[in-house]
Amino acid sequence: MTDLAIPPAIAESNRRLDAIDRKILTVLQQDASLSVAEIGDRVGLSSTPCWKRIQRLEADGVILRRVALVDQNKIGLGISVFVSVESGDHSEAWLQKFADAVSAMPEVMEFYRMAGDVDYMLRVVVADMQSYDVFYKKLISAVPLKNVTSRFAMEKIKSVTALPVPAN
Repeated sequence: MTDLAIPPAIAESNRRLDAIDRKILTVLQQDASLSVAEIGDRVGLSSTPCWKRIQRLEADGVILRRVALVDQNKIGLGISVFVSVESGDHSEAWLQKFADAVSAMPEVMEFYRMAGDVDYMLRVVVADMQSYDVFYKKLISAVPLKNVTSRFAMEKIKSVTALPVPAN
């Protein structure tokens, strides 16, 4: 069995997270609107030490931000599209231009550089097919692309935002 090397920054971050930190992360991922006192009660701390831990987790970049999750269908964004992109150009300048263009498109919820048969994968949300066509035209005019494949989700079966916080 081969040992997989854990990047030093991740290994250091994991060492600093104790069981209470992990409980705090789990609670916050379920409901970030809880008061510090409520979070503390759930993890077995009083308010001040709980608040200090949350502040440290934020300062260390473990907690990136706290947001409200919105139902995309209830705000008129009923179509989810997974867009695979293949590029004929793999230069840093091309990637920077492509990344800047895609990052500026509000329809793009997630944007990944991939290994395998496609170069990039985007998760896009739009109101309808006409809105997707407008997005598609904007995407293909941003930079030269080799291939773009769109896959339309018919039903969302599972969607979670909470990461499974690993034990020590």
